[in-house]
Amino acid sequence: MAIPVYAFTGFLDAGKTKFIQETLEDERFNAGERTLLLICEEGEEEYDLSVYPYQHVYPEVIDQEAVTTEELSQLFKKHHCERVVVELNGMLQVGPFYQKMPEDWQIAQEVMFADGTSILAYNANMRSLVVDKLTGCEMVVFNRLAPGTDIMPLHKLARALNRRVGILYEYTDGTTQPDEIEDPLPFDINAPVVEIGDDDFALWYRDITEEPKKYDGKTVRFKGQVARLKKDRDGYFAPGRFVMTCCVEDIAFMGLPCKYADAASLHAREWVTVEATVSVRFHALYRGTGPILTAIRVAPAEPAKNEVATF
Repeated sequence: MAIPVYAFTGFLDAGKTKFIQETLEDERFNAGERTLLLICEEGEEEYDLSVYPYQHVYPEVIDQEAVTTEELSQLFKKHHCERVVVELNGMLQVGPFYQKMPEDWQIAQEVMFADGTSILAYNANMRSLVVDKLTGCEMVVFNRLAPGTDIMPLHKLARALNRRVGILYEYTDGTTQPDEIEDPLPFDINAPVVEIGDDDFALWYRDITEEPKKYDGKTVRFKGQVARLKKDRDGYFAPGRFVMTCCVEDIAFMGLPCKYADAASLHAREWVTVEATVSVRFHALYRGTGPILTAIRVAPAEPAKNEVATF
């Protein structure tokens, strides 16, 4: 049986401990389940187990970098627990810790907490850490905001990295506000031909791969570079762009399988303008279903002004 893990991320003093404390005080969450509370970062706030409705919460301070899978498993067995709550260290990537979790541990929810007065500075100076946490969380809570604060920069930060994340704003007067800002796409998805501008490729690629059915049957036109597919040498290629999510180290090529009778005549890395219809079906590249292009025309093109696309 899978062991649910509730993960809380964010930088030091962003409000993780306070939220976990209040959550474990709530009988709707703490109904007596034996809970292993892993603490990877100790801030000014401390846990007060005495006020919990049930005393089956077992805190353990661990070194997020040095802990092993065996140690995590032993801590779980030591307290005969049913689930895990973990407060992660904001200065470390979350991935390595997740990879060390026992096989039967499964992330049930990941929430990020961010001080709304400082997160933009963190993003400017430690963007890779911000990207790491925002891209994987289900919800981000921007707190410590003065009433009347312009929330658009925070909204744009979250949405650029995670289009599906829930966003909540918490203000210093005690009020909260869910994010209700609509994000119109920078291209007309209902046009006879959906034109993707050079500056919009990264956003479009994320949108079509996250919600492919939205594009099923539509015609798109975009500029990209040619990539060859190892398993589809005849009649297929993968037009796409190099995309940077947070920093130079994470630049990766992102392309879509495209059926094209003259694919063999194309040269790797050459720039082309592709007009193609979209269908959603199985392809080995996805190890499942995903957007597949069928080229209407492929023509030589000048390189994009910015050869690496960004969000």
